[in-house]
Amino acid sequence: MKKFFIVGLMMLMTSYGLMAQYSLRGTVLNEQNEELVGAVVRLSSKHAVTGIDGSFVIEDIKGGMQRLSVSFLGYETYREEILVEAERQISIVLSPKSMMTSEVTVSALRAKKTDPVAYSELSAEELKQRNFGQDLPYLINMTPGLVVSSDAGAGVGYTSMRLRGSDITRINVTLNGIPLNDSESQNVFWVNMPDLTSSVNQIQVQRGVGTSTNGAASFGGSINISTLNGLSGNQVVVDNAYGSFNTWRNTVQLSTIVPGDKFAFDLRLSNITSDGFIDRGFSDLKSFYLSGGYYGDNTSVRFVTFSGKERSYQAWNGVPKVKLENDSEGMQKLIVMDGWSDEEAVNLLSSGARTFNRYLYDNQTDNYQQDHYQLHFSHRPSHSVLLNAAFH
Repeated sequence: MKKFFIVGLMMLMTSYGLMAQYSLRGTVLNEQNEELVGAVVRLSSKHAVTGIDGSFVIEDIKGGMQRLSVSFLGYETYREEILVEAERQISIVLSPKSMMTSEVTVSALRAKKTDPVAYSELSAEELKQRNFGQDLPYLINMTPGLVVSSDAGAGVGYTSMRLRGSDITRINVTLNGIPLNDSESQNVFWVNMPDLTSSVNQIQVQRGVGTSTNGAASFGGSINISTLNGLSGNQVVVDNAYGSFNTWRNTVQLSTIVPGDKFAFDLRLSNITSDGFIDRGFSDLKSFYLSGGYYGDNTSVRFVTFSGKERSYQAWNGVPKVKLENDSEGMQKLIVMDGWSDEEAVNLLSSGARTFNRYLYDNQTDNYQQDHYQLHFSHRPSHSVLLNAAFH
């Protein structure tokens, strides 16, 4: 009986050890001891993505031998068999991969840790957690010194931003190294690029004069955007989100690497609709993104195209001060002095103090479409020479 008791106890302890749950924490670095943001860490059936400080955590891991792999664009994949038997803290160093990627074409515009520039960076994973359909300014609004606003009040449709007090005409915006600022007005119409964030790999926001080489628009700062290129692996993503003011975002995304690891493609289709906070401030936005490229050992060629189409109701006049303060006498004076019609007067007096919109016509909308085409070429004839060319 005693022997059976001991055997049963040992089996129970073994079973407990197998069922025990642990966590794995660590940091992913390059050979220069710099944190790698967005590296994918896989441990058997679980995975995590490194944050802005290069750290990751995988929880609820079963004990025993586990296969660990770490991958990051432009680096050799790290693989190791590890024994999980307690809480572990590890540091992983990735070696550069001998392959040309699109990232080298925009590296000259990005600030490094050693540069005397105030900047913030956001990875694709961080942007994904914030993305519920708003325009890009609302997804980076936690950046120090950045203030954003929305005509319709929901962050969908016409949005604007200021960086350290400078408006968008003094902020240089680049996408894969190509200027996005309008050549005439220096403005950036985010409404014509809906759900662009779903195709963004990383954003760097530089405050004040920084490393941009694209002219006077960088006086107030720079926003450098790099987009996805399909090298993240084979995957299909269907993402639907719903929020306040009947805001919907529907996105379908496809990424694939052709066998041989030389060709990669990324495709996205998006549809965003919102009623807006302001009366009649609705938006109906559609967009697509397509990237395809060849990535050789010393040469890369990449084509990028994206387009956005908007139908947005006019809502940019704001709410008069007398309406905000519920000043009945002041509203009557405004109606008389501005020559408002009877319909407009009734609208002013009966609308909500913060949702008032003077425009009343059913089809008083902006209907625009904006198309972008980019072709990037990079060649490294030797270890110390890199040639880049971009057409748009």
